[in-house]
Amino acid sequence: MPLFTIAIHGGAGTILRADMTPELETEYTQGLGAALSAGYAVLEKGGNATDAVVAASVVLEDHVLFNAGRGSVFTREGRHEMDAAVMEGLGRGAGAITGVRNLRNPVLLAQRVMTETQHVFLSGEGAMEFAREQGMDFEADEYFFSQTRWEQWQSVRHTDRVLIDHTNEYKEEYPDKKFGTIGAVACDAQGNIAAATSTGGMTNKQWGRIGDSPIIGAGTWADNHTCAISCTGHGELFIKAVAAYDVACLMEYKGMSLQQAMDTVVNDKLVKIGGEGGMIGVDAQGNHALLFNSDGMYRGVWNSAGLREIGIYK
Repeated sequence: MPLFTIAIHGGAGTILRADMTPELETEYTQGLGAALSAGYAVLEKGGNATDAVVAASVVLEDHVLFNAGRGSVFTREGRHEMDAAVMEGLGRGAGAITGVRNLRNPVLLAQRVMTETQHVFLSGEGAMEFAREQGMDFEADEYFFSQTRWEQWQSVRHTDRVLIDHTNEYKEEYPDKKFGTIGAVACDAQGNIAAATSTGGMTNKQWGRIGDSPIIGAGTWADNHTCAISCTGHGELFIKAVAAYDVACLMEYKGMSLQQAMDTVVNDKLVKIGGEGGMIGVDAQGNHALLFNSDGMYRGVWNSAGLREIGIYK
């Protein structure tokens, strides 16, 4: 019987201990811990990997510190446009949505696309119409508001620049980059695996920009024969690298382990094209890996062998 395992991330980038207050670090750690607990509780009761990754992702979407759901960044128009994807390794079921507004939990809608439609990817108003048909929860703009996100947007709203999540790039010299996405991967007791990813995208993004998070194969992937992957990073580069699927290819065609394949993509192939960020992964034996080429990644893992870890810094 495989280990059952849940792993999560809450974004990657220039995350330095020197920039973090003890109070803020505690808030992040508690948020990650709550998400891990929600996902692990599903697995512990014999639940499936898909429900586990969705449960963990909902907790992170509801937490104002993470750039997904509540606390999402502002677009050029001063709105919140959110993306999400869910994929399961058994049969490669997949659902994704992009450009939705006022939806409390985008990841739940992505799951419904997978289970309740013949499609994989819905966008904008069509996705929102489907959400209303499904009776999903919508919230007023105020629910998604974060003072920190507002200040980030104010710093660039009259320019053509975009900021990557809760970055301090508007400070002199623009030293800080954080890639705000949340995600989860899991292997259940039956050896089935799944991945989920959700994001508010980039501050001041224009023209309906879509990152890697909802794109199957770029930011999210799952196949029982190889791995389940959720990415966080500079989305454009992860799309060009087809990063999540590339891990699966290295495992399938080159016989690499999960750890080897993720290391090749994160620390070699992405680095060569300037792709900063990270990813989390599991395979169908419950092995896990959490890798990043940035200064930090909000992350955690819990498995049935008793391992439970939460990390932020390198």
